[in-house]
Amino acid sequence: MKKTAKKRAPRTARAKTSPAPLQSLRSEIDAVDRRIHELLNARADLARRVADSKHGLVGSPVEFYRPEREAQVLRMAKERNKGPLRDEEVLRLFREIMSACLAQEEPLKVAFLGPEGTFTQTAVLKHFGHSVRALPLASIDEVFQEVEAKHADFGVVPIENSTEGTVNHTLDRFLSSPLKICGEVELRIHQFLMGRMGSLASIKRICTHSQSLAQCRNWLDEHLPNVERVSVASNAEGARRARDEDGTAAIAGETAAEVYGLNLLAREIEDQPDNTTRFFVLGRKLFQASGQDRTTLLCSARQTDTHGALFRLLEPFARHSINMTRIESRPSKRQKWDYVFFLDIEGHVEEPAIKRALAELKKRASLLRVLGSYPRAVL
Repeated sequence: MKKTAKKRAPRTARAKTSPAPLQSLRSEIDAVDRRIHELLNARADLARRVADSKHGLVGSPVEFYRPEREAQVLRMAKERNKGPLRDEEVLRLFREIMSACLAQEEPLKVAFLGPEGTFTQTAVLKHFGHSVRALPLASIDEVFQEVEAKHADFGVVPIENSTEGTVNHTLDRFLSSPLKICGEVELRIHQFLMGRMGSLASIKRICTHSQSLAQCRNWLDEHLPNVERVSVASNAEGARRARDEDGTAAIAGETAAEVYGLNLLAREIEDQPDNTTRFFVLGRKLFQASGQDRTTLLCSARQTDTHGALFRLLEPFARHSINMTRIESRPSKRQKWDYVFFLDIEGHVEEPAIKRALAELKKRASLLRVLGSYPRAVL
């Protein structure tokens, strides 16, 4: 008996949703852009009114800058962000908006370890936005001096790297400087090999900062073991030499290749994938709490030649439940084998628990200075 094939039920065609016409979508974008533009101008007007209300209370435009308020604005933007833009992009946009609003009357002058094209310049723009006057200087000493002399409103200097540790010269400068730390910047560091040549085989020497040499040591040992390594004052100085000297290559950030017109010979050659550098923002006064802060202290024990001297300095923090995130020692330069300690603790100096701990520490220390209480890095 012949089987009759079952008839398949006819497929129901899916209802296709026709995309909105391109011109209609563009019109919607134009309308959104107009709203954004109106709101930007409204925000700029409010910022100007805030500045006008302070004119009778403060003496110069630099006094309008409030890092604790900016940190709060960025944290709120991050908390309410639902996408599709990533948090980093949203925060970058808000940073530039605040930078432009603050610069309406006069842009901030920010000194940094130059020349142009250094990672420190990138940190300046990340923290302050592109509406500041960035002033490149030849050394960390000069950055401190320009802020101390009020030729610059703020300064930015490197303090530590996650791979190579502390920048000791920055710490040592605090021993004699009255400046305060009023902010921190964390910058993910990617190292690029660059030069005028077209291949690694043409490289005779590499010029870069000692920190970059250290951060790329394993890569250099593997790929360029016989090439001379020359330590210079900054990555940008190395890039300048690579531009001007035959056979010289440099290690620096990607921006330096653009500034000095160099070819990128190898990308992201740092040994550690999470290579990050932390920078301090230098100012002339302490600021109010932002809600998520860090405090940096300079202190030394009364009697360093007795057992338990360091323990007695640190014990009040544990008893008052204060988290210490970093400690470094440096020669005090007062007498041989005498040391001072740099401490980072969580919280602001005006918080009651920290006040109590510092009052006890002051009785036990021969030296105690609050170098800064500042918002923890948001960007």
